[in-house]
Amino acid sequence: MDSDKFIITGGKRLEGSVEISGAKNSALSIMAATLLTKDVCILRNIPHLTDVDTMIAVIRKLGIKVEWKEDNTLYIDSDYFNNYEAPYELVKKMRASILVMGPLLARLNKAKISLPGGCAIGARPVDFHIKGFETLGAQVEVEKGYIKAEVNKLRGGDIYLDFPSLGATENIMMAASLAEGVTKIENAAKDPEVVELGNFLIKMGAKIEGLGTDLIKINGVKKLNGVDYNIIPDRIEAGTYMIAAAITSGDILIEKIDPLLIKPLIVKLEEAGVKIKQEKDFIEVIGPNSINAVDIKTLPYPGFPTDIQPQFMALSCVAKGTSVITETVFENRFAHTGDLIRMGADIKVEGRSAIIKGVKKLSAAPVMASDLRGGAALILAGLVADGTTELSRIYHLDRGYVNLEKKLTALGADIHRVEE
Repeated sequence: MDSDKFIITGGKRLEGSVEISGAKNSALSIMAATLLTKDVCILRNIPHLTDVDTMIAVIRKLGIKVEWKEDNTLYIDSDYFNNYEAPYELVKKMRASILVMGPLLARLNKAKISLPGGCAIGARPVDFHIKGFETLGAQVEVEKGYIKAEVNKLRGGDIYLDFPSLGATENIMMAASLAEGVTKIENAAKDPEVVELGNFLIKMGAKIEGLGTDLIKINGVKKLNGVDYNIIPDRIEAGTYMIAAAITSGDILIEKIDPLLIKPLIVKLEEAGVKIKQEKDFIEVIGPNSINAVDIKTLPYPGFPTDIQPQFMALSCVAKGTSVITETVFENRFAHTGDLIRMGADIKVEGRSAIIKGVKKLSAAPVMASDLRGGAALILAGLVADGTTELSRIYHLDRGYVNLEKKLTALGADIHRVEE
């Protein structure tokens, strides 16, 4: 429910193990990619999240059959559909809805998508997507809040992205996989989710080279086949629990995660004095009695992820010394600072940097999630604050964290959801 709240009583040390769910951003792009084939696709390890529900609603609206099966598995049948419009009431909930645009152009030669919504953390323009589709031969116009695109036949082309946009790289890669000829994406995003989508497309029969580098080359094929595919674990969920261990001086075993996916965070936590043990599919995080202040700067992958910056800021609030956090990816990603200050944090925001002087203790206060990751930062602050914190607007958190309160409770946190 939109009015649900979390009630968090701080001061509990977290310990135990937590299993990481499938990656939200990977699931969303791969669900969109199933539109590229007439065959059935089976997607496993799909996280039960409101963003996933929104994507299911979007592709059902297009006329595609989607069914939940046991154990986080989706069956998607895109054999026949002829609707090419994703309406405002769905797209406004989530920016990732725009990812159906490339597949629609490839399958139906036309697409009409409402300009997207989602978390209000910055401009995130759709220009890169549009530029890409135009290079592939589509005619694109933006009018009355919709992006409309039509094409007789998608043809390969050379695309240079001004910024290594994750969504644009994915959207262009999907469209190009069925285009005639060769497409090159320069300054492509290198995120694990892009590599994962590329691997999914390759399993469907696409010809793609250069995944994980800034030059991706796609050789268009005539058709793609259905596949059975397992989604990678969510590195941002894993990172959030790693910081939960650090901030509560806890000891958490994080299962089903490849440490390579979250290396920049591991490096920074170790710099802060956190003890980390890594194996190929789990990470153990042991928080020290006191955290050292460290500076971070968010950058596109493989740099420090912007989606972990708010959570790291919560940790910096109780560190020894002064930290500087510089946000280079999204311009509005400090919305959570006001609420952290209400809890007793000492933060000054200057442009794209936040200067945080560590305090001995945070105090509980009524606070509000302004976006998904900012909400996670406030939960982390609540876990160590004196007293009981009330966090409202937690529907933001349901977009990106599976069973958040159950997983935290199992680790020893005092957190429960109340309906207003």
